[in-house]
Amino acid sequence: MQADRRMEADSYLSSGYAIRNAIEAQPKGWQDFGTLARVWQPSRLKGIQVSREHGTPFLSATQVFDLRPTPRKWLAIARTHNAGGRFLERGTILVTCSGTVGRTTLAYSPHLNTLITHDLLRVEAHDDGLSGWLYAYLRSEHAKAMMTGAQYGHMIKHLECAHLNSLPVPVPPAGNLEHFKSAVQTILRKRDEAYALTVEAETKFADAVGEIGNPVNPESGFEASASVLFGGRRRLEAGHYTPEATAILNHFRRRKLKIEALSDVAERVWWITRFSRVFGDAGIPYMSADELFSLNPRISKRVLIEQVQAPKRFFVKEGWIIVACSGQTYGLLGSVALMTKYHEHSFFSHDLVRVSPKRDRIHPGYLFAAMGHPKLGRPLLIRYAYGTSIPHLDPADVSNFPVVRLGDEIEREIGELVWRAAELRGEADDLENSIAAEADAFINKFLSGSTSPRLIAPAETR
Repeated sequence: MQADRRMEADSYLSSGYAIRNAIEAQPKGWQDFGTLARVWQPSRLKGIQVSREHGTPFLSATQVFDLRPTPRKWLAIARTHNAGGRFLERGTILVTCSGTVGRTTLAYSPHLNTLITHDLLRVEAHDDGLSGWLYAYLRSEHAKAMMTGAQYGHMIKHLECAHLNSLPVPVPPAGNLEHFKSAVQTILRKRDEAYALTVEAETKFADAVGEIGNPVNPESGFEASASVLFGGRRRLEAGHYTPEATAILNHFRRRKLKIEALSDVAERVWWITRFSRVFGDAGIPYMSADELFSLNPRISKRVLIEQVQAPKRFFVKEGWIIVACSGQTYGLLGSVALMTKYHEHSFFSHDLVRVSPKRDRIHPGYLFAAMGHPKLGRPLLIRYAYGTSIPHLDPADVSNFPVVRLGDEIEREIGELVWRAAELRGEADDLENSIAAEADAFINKFLSGSTSPRLIAPAETR
């Protein structure tokens, strides 16, 4: 590679290397990425972790890409070097530079006023009119291939600012740039609105349930009587009897709130047995828990369903609830997702619990809120986890999840907020994929000698 003494053979054997050479071979119409945008990275973070009430929330690189970014650490901001440079402005482009490099997203509401790891490259266009195109370019398969080709490292891959700065960028005519900028603003607006609706739904749910009282210290010791330990399911894991979960259940009883088991409001709660997966470029997009609970992830695997027995079992339907049934209790385990029409054409992993709500008994959006509420739902779900290294949830235990009932009117209000939020996220993802595909189409036409491809306008950019 030019000005870069790379000794790894895979850098020159990658498709990204060929794409890069083909673009740079064009006599005009392209520029180095570094001439169009500022690419920078904060210094390595050495934060001092403190309690929530005394700290500033912090997000790691993987958490930034979570469907619902939720801080698990709080840092002492006064002892955090260059703290001001670790906050993001809305619309800042973020690129992963360690591990799986080249994942790209936009900073929006849940990322603001939060310390963000140094392990993400920040991209800021010199000309605001180029910001939309640069984002679409970075989301394209061509750019992803070039970033993968530029990565270095053996066990853990890395991408530096200089690597991104040197990428060749074909630049569309000025008339096309506004199209991409408008689309990116629409994506941001939809995601901000979806996040606001989710927070509103959670607040309504918490207000209806009522304040539990003094927060429970999750690290404090506790006792459980033998009659409780050996009754019913005979759970001996301490996590099943945590003070947090116990306090929530006791609060439900004090308030005399109606409780129904999940199995009473669901047609079915199940998972699918393991199967032999055969992947291929011509297959159906494959969704594991990692992809499902990430913000519009790149689909890296496709399943050849001709090789799968009864493949229809692995598809989902709009209105279902999907539960991550393996992972860590502080992370992915117990996360829930509401399925929309945007999920129906993907092939889902066996390692997910499916819940099909009874539509005449409960609103799917409300069920999602009751199960996924970070303080009143998820603690009751993950207490069913078993296993040490990688805890799991069993459908039989998930079926016993206590669903608190609040009345038709408030449940419908909460459910509609959640449903609309899910639809907006799907629309934003669809639009984001659309402009990435348009960027790929433009690059292909640029390589063929054309620099004025006809763009297909998004369904909605207002």
